[in-house]
Amino acid sequence: MDVAEKAKGTMADSREVMNIRQASQYLGVSPDTLYKYVGEQKIPAFKLGNRWRFKKSRLDQWMEEKSSEMEPQAKRKPRAAGKAAGQV
Repeated sequence: MDVAEKAKGTMADSREVMNIRQASQYLGVSPDTLYKYVGEQKIPAFKLGNRWRFKKSRLDQWMEEKSSEMEPQAKRKPRAAGKAAGQV
């Protein structure tokens, strides 16, 4: 990645309202995946005209909520592991 690309990426990260490309870079997913999440209403987004927009603060809040949901599950033993250990 050259200096111009790094600066462009940093600029996208600092914007409060991002387009689909900027939001996909910020989240580390493809634009196609982001469109899928929007269609399934899994991620906070809004339309401005006919284009999807994403508020950085809402994405940060959404990621925080999603990571909090995952923490309790990560601490539990998977059911298959319990069976293998003779527990259930």
